[in-house]
Amino acid sequence: MLKDAKWIKAPCDIDDGCFIFSRDFTFDKKVEKATLYVTALGLYRAYLNGKELNLSLFTPGFTSYDKRIQYQEYDVTESIGKNNSLLIEAAEGWAVGNMTILPGKKHRYSDHIKVIYSLEITFSDGSRECINSGCETTVTTSNVISSSIYDGETVDMTAEIKPLGNAVPTEYETKLVPDEGERVSEHEVFYPSELIITPKGERVIDFGQNLAGYVEISVSGKRGDRITLSHAEILDPEGNFYTDNLRSAKAVNAYVLAGKDKEVFKPKYSWQGFRYIRLDEYPFEEVDLSCFKAVAVYSDIRRISDFSCGNEKINQLYRNIIWGQKGNFLDIPTDCPQRDERMGWTGDAQIFVRTAAINFDVERFFKKWLSDLAENQYEDGSVPLFVPDCRLAFPKEKVSSAWGDAATICPWEIFMAYGNKEILERQFDSMKKWVDYITKTTEKEFLWFGGKQMGDWLALDTEESKISNNPVSGRTPREFIASAFYAKSTEILVNSGKILGKDMSEYEALYKNIVKAFKETFMKDGFPVEDTQTAYAMALYFNLCDDKKKVAAELSRMVRANGNRLTTGFVGTPYLLHALSENGEAETAYDLLFQEGFPSWLYSVNRGATTMWEHWDGVKEDGTFWDKVMNSYNHYAYGAVGDWIFGAAAGIRSLPDGAGYKHIEIKPCTDKRMGYVKYTMETRMGKLSSHWYYDLEGNVHFEFEIPEKSTADIILPDGRNYSVNGGKYSFICK
Repeated sequence: MLKDAKWIKAPCDIDDGCFIFSRDFTFDKKVEKATLYVTALGLYRAYLNGKELNLSLFTPGFTSYDKRIQYQEYDVTESIGKNNSLLIEAAEGWAVGNMTILPGKKHRYSDHIKVIYSLEITFSDGSRECINSGCETTVTTSNVISSSIYDGETVDMTAEIKPLGNAVPTEYETKLVPDEGERVSEHEVFYPSELIITPKGERVIDFGQNLAGYVEISVSGKRGDRITLSHAEILDPEGNFYTDNLRSAKAVNAYVLAGKDKEVFKPKYSWQGFRYIRLDEYPFEEVDLSCFKAVAVYSDIRRISDFSCGNEKINQLYRNIIWGQKGNFLDIPTDCPQRDERMGWTGDAQIFVRTAAINFDVERFFKKWLSDLAENQYEDGSVPLFVPDCRLAFPKEKVSSAWGDAATICPWEIFMAYGNKEILERQFDSMKKWVDYITKTTEKEFLWFGGKQMGDWLALDTEESKISNNPVSGRTPREFIASAFYAKSTEILVNSGKILGKDMSEYEALYKNIVKAFKETFMKDGFPVEDTQTAYAMALYFNLCDDKKKVAAELSRMVRANGNRLTTGFVGTPYLLHALSENGEAETAYDLLFQEGFPSWLYSVNRGATTMWEHWDGVKEDGTFWDKVMNSYNHYAYGAVGDWIFGAAAGIRSLPDGAGYKHIEIKPCTDKRMGYVKYTMETRMGKLSSHWYYDLEGNVHFEFEIPEKSTADIILPDGRNYSVNGGKYSFICK
């Protein structure tokens, strides 16, 4: 498996475009078994005797290539004949191409596209042969003239395929590991909903859904005809095509036709985040919409739950959460799929991981990403802001709570969702290193002071945040946030260690000291010193205050005094509704959920959003946009409210003593404005559902289904509670 193979590259200094690596071979004996192992620095597609072998798009996937690269294994027994031709087409991808958010932009991992392969053959007589990558491989140019993840792809079917000579052996120090993640595939297809002629005279096609993927075109035209498509998420206030928020990403695909009866084009090594396309070049007078379709592309994460309620705006919010996850779960959990970024930001991932695991089966997906997090962790235990870290794109001292805490929170939430302690075993050393890093580097014992903290990113509780487009971190002290997460990560480490049978007495003592120091420093008269919604929500949700009912009541008062509107950013928002509903203030939590003015979850719904926005006011109340520097319309972080809908409105929670929904709490929080709630989930234990609705007399009917091998604690709003085994149960509360 590749141990005798050599990395090879094209015999030229060209480092962009796309190359085809070819090898012909002949067998005189009958083949019993044939297996191809292959990977690349860049992205590749492999073909044997004209048949494409790839089972996944964008192979070999995005990892920290200097530390580990996944290889793929293909059973090619049925494709092998007497005379054979192996072709590997390779493009720049993440490893070689533009990573335009980063200094240096290109060549983050390699100066050149490189491939390595090994074809292992066993013959019917028991003999074996290996065909390995080396200088016997020839290299040519490709019809793919250029390909960039951010800028798009140009395919010229009239281009001359030029021989470049024999491949050149090269070196690259890294680990080669089998595929760990989910395959990336094509999924839903959207056909145009409208052809728009904008005020500028642009021909724009609307697909009706913001998504990550690409447009497939089926056309017949003259040889040399050119089609060029630009991509956008939104139209500007005048109705014109708007791409400023893509920053430097061009997001343009171009195709030059060969002149055949019917030609089908779509990019191989690039994707876009878009709802609209603009026909920049189109050789036909009439636009036949039937020639276009938008293809959603994301990892093969299996949908495991479904939700509906009696409020259509909440249902649309839920759909936006789902599509926000689909658009950003493409091999890694990206922040956004459209602009010159698409990085695996650790903060976004930990904020959303619980919701992600409710919506889809993401165990394998996160297993792969967390392996890279552990690989990217610095020697001192600190965690970069995004994973893969692209060779330390930001200064090492840029380490932050809530972002680095993905090291503990993500493994814990995956364990809680699926009940497989292997993820804790794999990540335990990483989790411990993160807690130890904070302990060793803080400027104040038992609290996290110092460092360059991100704070409550994009919070709305300062005057500056209300009057400018500056991405501020809010009024909640960064030391408060960092110390709260220090406590949380230490608590998770303790619980994880106990599950694994480890002696955690040292860290239990540390946790108690952190909580004690936190209360002494950041609490006064039982309340957080700083009167921000985020401070109160974190103190409640992280169990860092004594009288939770009193603190929750004050948080509720603060929300109501602000017109039933939130002021929280990335850090505080995931906990705000939980902090209220779990401590006697459910009505206020629902008031926030149903708020439609800015800022709120339904504000974007009312403005036609089909995914989650990065900013509460990505489109402002006057119709103008937030600053183009940072304004994604497909950013899943605020979709973490899906966890509250599941955990509070439907009332479902997996308990630590029965992770993976072996032991379940069902404690629905009802509100007539929902009309009804129905949540169904396929857990590892079987089907789980919670359904409630109001009858004409105002009584609430509850219907629950518990997996056969699970147990559940059912707690009803009238105070009744039951401990039950698997089965179906019905109750009425007057």
